[in-house]
This record gives sequence, C-alpha cells and structure tokens, in this order.
Amino acid sequence: MNKETVMNESDNTATTPAKAPPWWHFRIVWFVLGLPAAVVLASLYTATLAWRHMDPVVVDARMVGAEGAADPVRVGNALEPAERARNHAATPGR
Repeated sequence: MNKETVMNESDNTATTPAKAPPWWHFRIVWFVLGLPAAVVLASLYTATLAWRHMDPVVVDARMVGAEGAADPVRVGNALEPAERARNHAATPGR
C-alpha cells in the first residue's frame, strides 16, 4: 500500500455519516402524531357523553290538552315568529 491509498481509505471512513436512529426514537414525532390523536379521542368521548345523556324534549304544559295530545292550533300559535304574533295581537277579530 502506498501513501495515497491509506489516505483515501481514512478519508472515506471519516466522511461516512453515522446511521440515524429510527423515527420512533424522536420525541417530536410522538408529539406531532399524539396531539391530533388525543383531540380525536377527546371529541369521540364528548360525543359519546352527549349521546348518552341527552336532555328530554320539553313539552309546555299549556300546549297539551286533557287527553295528553298536543293541540295543533295552540302549538302553532306558540311557535309563530315574534313579529307575526305581535302584529296579530294588534288586529282585533282574528
């Protein structure tokens, strides 16, 4: 071996990059993947809570007749828009 061959061999080993660790060894990867996953799990948990603990539909006692059936005329009047109901209250005979 001559001097040039020895120098070339030493240069090649010095410039060879070290092998990088696998991706799962970096904490930032777990943060980038884990934060959206945690948000998805939290939203599913919230949706499950909302579905299991739904509030019952409230029927106004004034709208239900003696038989327990809702009177469509009275229910319709209760659900009218405010302006139409206000203007109707000002017109006599209706």
